[in-house]
Amino acid sequence: SLVGSEMCIRDRIMIYRFRVILDVDTDVFRDIEVESHINLEDFHQCISKSFGFNGEEMASFYKSDEDWNQGEEYSLFDTEGDTPVMADTILESVMDEDNRHFLYVYDFYNMWTFFVDLKEIGHEVEGVTYPHILTSYGFVPEDAPEKNFVAEDFDEFDSEFNDFEFDQDEFDEYHGYSEDEYYS
Repeated sequence: SLVGSEMCIRDRIMIYRFRVILDVDTDVFRDIEVESHINLEDFHQCISKSFGFNGEEMASFYKSDEDWNQGEEYSLFDTEGDTPVMADTILESVMDEDNRHFLYVYDFYNMWTFFVDLKEIGHEVEGVTYPHILTSYGFVPEDAPEKNFVAEDFDEFDSEFNDFEFDQDEFDEYHGYSEDEYYS
């Protein structure tokens, strides 16, 4: 019967319980429960709104290991044609008992960064509407913290950039420009 089928499907819905920590100097985190079958775009909306953001800025999830090393990206929009898109990625297809960590970056201008840690996988609780915020601790600062990039991270780029010499005549010749045509 249809009722019996619906009950089986409902019984299989798993709930993921996350601790989402904002990367700031003070303790700011949310404990959130979501259904395992939502897509990453819905999860993005849940996280951003639980911290008081509107959810309309560019964002990405990155698979991560226990040391929070950044891995594969899941973007809100795929601008280059080769990045998995949040709307097409189901949460339980990328997170499970063995893959419990995401980095989440919201608003690429301000670079709000979050550590997303899957704490527990459990069953639905009757009468609870998901997503469900279990704990809301701390306040989001008015401004995103400045990111301190280490100069040594850019040494290779700097040396390549400083070694580059631009030759205007060679550029013009290659692109078929002549000074008369270009400036007339």
